[in-house]
Amino acid sequence: MENKHLTPLYKTVVGVQFLFVAFGATVLVPLLVGLDPSTALFTAGIGTLIFHLVTKGIVPVFLGSSFAFIAPIVKATELYGLAGTLSGIAAVGVVYFLMSALVKWQGVKLIKRLFPPVVIGPVIMLIGLSLAGTGVNMAQEDWLLAVISLTTAIVVSLFAKGLLKLIPIFAGIIVGYIAAMLLGRVDLTGIAEAAWFSLPRFEKPEFSWGAILFMIPVAIAPVIEHVGDIYTVSQVAGKDFVKKPGLHRTMLGDGLACIVAGIIGGPPVTTYSEVTGAMILTKVTDPAVIRIAAVTGIVFSMIGKVSAFLKSIPGAVLGGIMLLLFGMIAATGINNMITNKTDMSNTRNLIIVSLILTTGIGGAVLQIGNISMTGIGLSALIGVILNLIIPQDKEKVVS
Repeated sequence: MENKHLTPLYKTVVGVQFLFVAFGATVLVPLLVGLDPSTALFTAGIGTLIFHLVTKGIVPVFLGSSFAFIAPIVKATELYGLAGTLSGIAAVGVVYFLMSALVKWQGVKLIKRLFPPVVIGPVIMLIGLSLAGTGVNMAQEDWLLAVISLTTAIVVSLFAKGLLKLIPIFAGIIVGYIAAMLLGRVDLTGIAEAAWFSLPRFEKPEFSWGAILFMIPVAIAPVIEHVGDIYTVSQVAGKDFVKKPGLHRTMLGDGLACIVAGIIGGPPVTTYSEVTGAMILTKVTDPAVIRIAAVTGIVFSMIGKVSAFLKSIPGAVLGGIMLLLFGMIAATGINNMITNKTDMSNTRNLIIVSLILTTGIGGAVLQIGNISMTGIGLSALIGVILNLIIPQDKEKVVS
């Protein structure tokens, strides 16, 4: 339903609520990879508006920071510097453009053929597992704060009702932050000194083939997530957005948003299922409400004290949230294979999953001249190739 009966005031209130549903996850990504959280809010807002422009304003989708790129951004920054990494982030949009063209040409079937659950499942698992060490290291800076924020997130996830249930990350950070303040472990100097109005910190990318080839394969998982989210949003809104405006348009919009994010110094963006969940609860599916959330994000990105507050959050508070979040990402990969009934007694599937996991966790590196591929990107590429070249068979593993 379009909710045309809603008043402008009600739409505004719901739109701001939707932003808070996405807020915690959107700002957590830049805090973990060394980007400006205000820039991430800005690129989420601008990216969402670009998406709505490309999709003719009829798809109620919010784009926020993508967790799939946390580990790759951290590693790419070590290898190629932040400016080079940003060129890799911008290049992620090219993957969406390619997928958009393939969908327009062949339909969704080709995407499913290239990226079946036996490839996507373990790649998603790698995204979570590769970040586990980072979460533990940050949490052990102060285990008390980490446990407080972690427990809050778990309790909210399990027992909260309504919109509160959709913001376990945000709730965990707020409660952990309050606990840190009570224990005298927060430096408020930066907040006091920050200006009320301050533009986000924009960064200029520098072209780097190494960073581009490093980041591009990682986009496989978010592309598949995008397809699933558009189907879900279609069901929630009671419309077929896969046909109108078309999956090729939604992918194109997502890709353009990623390019803009990379150009100005933000993390790649992706469709946010948290906001879709909020639409289910509120029964508000008007795309205009999502655009209000996007504009609110842009406004927040220009409030200097918001950025200063985010930067003052103790690492242990974030670490506690990460222990849960990254584990849940890995579990999502497992659930992806279970839901799609991936037969793990099939030798072919075992080989694909095994090599994706071992090359990813083991840190395999493919070096070609001055260009190298490693981590999740290399593992994803290996999975796609193996899926295409290993013939389908019915052979079972003998127990």
